[in-house]
Formats: sequence, structure tokens, C-alpha cells
Amino acid sequence: MKVSLQTRLGQQLTLTPQLRQAIRLLQLSAVELELELTAALESNPLLERPEDAEPEPEPEPQVPGTDGSEAVASPPEAEAESEAEPPLDYEPDWGETSEGPRGSREDGEDYGAGTIEPDSLHDHLLWQLHLSSLSPRDRAIGAALIEAIGDDGYLGEPLEALQEGLRPAIDAGLDEIGAVLSVVQHLDPVGVGARDLAECLCIQLGVLAPETPGLALARTLAREHLEALAKLGAERLAVQLRANPAEMATAIALLRSLDPRPGAQVSAAATEYIAPDCMAYRQNGLWRVALAPGQQPTLGINRHYEQLIAKSTREDASYLRGQLQEARWLIKSLETRADTLLRVARCIVHQQAAFLDHGDEAMRPLTLREVAEEVGLHESTVSRATSRKYLLTPRGTFEFKHFFSSGIATDTGGAASATAIQAMIRKLVEAEDPRKPLSDARLADALKAAGVPVARRTVAKYREAIHIPSSNERQRLD
Repeated sequence: MKVSLQTRLGQQLTLTPQLRQAIRLLQLSAVELELELTAALESNPLLERPEDAEPEPEPEPQVPGTDGSEAVASPPEAEAESEAEPPLDYEPDWGETSEGPRGSREDGEDYGAGTIEPDSLHDHLLWQLHLSSLSPRDRAIGAALIEAIGDDGYLGEPLEALQEGLRPAIDAGLDEIGAVLSVVQHLDPVGVGARDLAECLCIQLGVLAPETPGLALARTLAREHLEALAKLGAERLAVQLRANPAEMATAIALLRSLDPRPGAQVSAAATEYIAPDCMAYRQNGLWRVALAPGQQPTLGINRHYEQLIAKSTREDASYLRGQLQEARWLIKSLETRADTLLRVARCIVHQQAAFLDHGDEAMRPLTLREVAEEVGLHESTVSRATSRKYLLTPRGTFEFKHFFSSGIATDTGGAASATAIQAMIRKLVEAEDPRKPLSDARLADALKAAGVPVARRTVAKYREAIHIPSSNERQRLD
């Protein structure tokens, strides 16, 4: 063997910094993208938002393109295709009323402006605990108990685990912890700190007046017969307990007046709203797609710093040129991102137009490969474009991935998506006789009769996916 030089011809894919940046921006959600742009604006003096730019007092008229100005980031297809933007006279009815946008007053001020954030359940309970007459030791135990209470109001840990958590600072017995827990359970809202539904209902029943109609029977039902009541029904359980049907009805009405999730009454979780990236709307009988207003960030080049490049020293000019190039790349990447989102959204709406017209039962099977072939992109690019991106439609706001579903061949030669089959199962269950609910096998037979051949185990999988209990759990004998 000896050392030699060889010439070899080959092809290699190299990711340029600009391409890597475009890929990274594409997979970001709207919130993450805004954080990314905020960081870029803080670090790059050549970048600015158009609304932050200082207006020139008397701009001289110039021929477009002769001043070397940079274009503000906007989707390339927005000018080429009129359907990229909703018509000026288009007024969607999503959240709108005749008086104006929902949630606003006549003077234009938002109802939510100036509101005070509500206290959390833990803060609400701790406030009451510190106002109680408990000793400092018991308050410390109570604080540990409150910390273990979930948002629904139930105690999430056993007393033994809480006992170990208090050591070595506090060496408390289970009886002492249980006594403090009883105090916590009677704070507002009554029933918090319960370990199960039966205990929660019994605590709430315990604070009612003794002369409350049906109280004794309601306590018995809550303590011993909740599962039997759900399975057998009121009439059959009344026979087993030898109770008067009228008394049973009164007791059940009393149980229904209680709160099974007392912690939900006090919550600091503010309502979270999803800002859609694209919107689908009807125009002249056709479905159109546009970028959601305000969701496409716009950036521009700071002209002041750009003009300083020619006047700066060699070192400063080199730095500013590098920042200018990065700014141009970022603006171009934003244009590419907007273009890709718009193309993918249009393809999805085109493929799932029947869903927009008729609902879940009309959802057709759709894969990433189909969309990639139609828009001329790679599957990985489509996957990034559909991750944590949302489409606003008349039927609600859905993640792009909601429209992708596997399919099953039908007897008519077509295909039914998993979403459509789940909608059919839900419709069959809603129309069933509660005394004789449909089993998975009977649901499979009904789907086969409708031209969708599915196995019983497939029906069971789809039924569990949409949180429908089994036929035994759905049975009602009352």
C-alpha cells in the first residue's frame, strides 16, 4: 500500500446558515417566533419594526428601487394572488356582534382591561388558614396539606407521604394530620382536601341543616352506593335499599346540587387563547385562505445605521455589514416562513373542504406525503410547518395536524379517516338506548352496514380515544 492522490466527483448537500435559520424559524410557534424576533431586535441595530421607525418629515420622492431600500417582510403571494387577503368588505362573524367586537364596551375599552388576577386556590385556602385560631404547628401542617391539594380540590397525596414530608421539622402523627385536614376540608369552598368523591360529597352534606329533605338517604348513597347508583339507576337501587321512590328522588336531587369539583370554584388560571396563524373563509362560494391579521411579524432595515456603513471606520463598517446581512437573511426567512405556511394551509383547506362544509364525518384521510407532493416541499418541511400552527375556521380553531388522519378503505372504493369514524361512533352512541347500549361488536356491525368495515378492536381503540366508556359503564337501568 502507498499514499496516492485521487480525484472523485460527487454531490453533497450543505445547509447554509440562511437555510438553517429558515428551517429553525419555520418550526417555531407564534409565541416562540415573537421571542426570537425580540431577541434579534435587541442584538441587531440594523433591525427595526416599521411602527418603531422615526418618520422622516419631508421625504423626497424617489423612483421605487433606486434608493436601495429593503422590503418589509410580507408573504410573496400576498401581492401576486388577491385571495391571500380577505376582501375589504369581508366581516367574519367569529366573536363579532352588531355592536362591535365581543368583549368591548361602547366607548371602545376592552372589558378585560384593568381586571385583577384572581387568587389561586392555594392562596385562597392559605389566607383562611392564617385567619384561623390554629397553633403555628397546626398551621404549618395545614400549609403542607393545602400544597398537596390539586386544582380540582382533591388531596393528591396520602397522609403517610405528607407525614414523611413534614419530617424532621415537624414530627406529627396521622391522627394529628387528620385533625388539621378536617379543618382544611371545611374551609371555603367546603369539600376541598377530600381524597375521593364520596368523601367530598359527605363533607358538603355534613354542613347542611339536619332538617334538609333527603339528607340521611343522600349520606348513605354518597358513602356506600355511588357506584351502584351510576350502574343500576335510581329505581333499581331504591328497590334494593327498600327506599321510597319519592325519597330516593329527593336524595338524588340533593346529591346533584353538590359540587363534585369544589376547587374549580377558585382558580387563578387565566383563560388562554390561541392566536391562529392562518384563517379560512368563504368568498364567492369558494374556500380561501389568508394569513391571520397581525400574526405575520414585520421587520425592516434601520436606514440610519445603514447609512453609517459608508461613514464608519473599517472595523465598524465590517461589523455593520455583517449585521445588515443577518438582518436581510432574517427578513427573507420570515417571507419564506409566511409563504410556506400559506401554501400548506391552502392545501389543507383544499383537501378538507368537505370537513369545513359538513363536519367531522366528512374528514378525509390525509398524510404529510400528499401535502408535500402537492405543494412541492419535503415531508420534513411540511411536518415543521404543521407543528404548533393553527387554522381559524367557521368550525373552530384547529392545529394543522388535526386535519391529518389515517384512513380505512370503504366498500364504495373510497376511504374514511379515523376522525370521521370516531364521529360516526359518537353519533351512534348518542342515539343508542341507554338501557341497551351498543357493544363494540354491534358498533362495528353498524359501521360495516354504513360501508366502513372496521374490526371490533379498532372500534374499541377509537371509542377510548374519544373518551367514551364501555357499554357496561354506559348502561342505565332507570
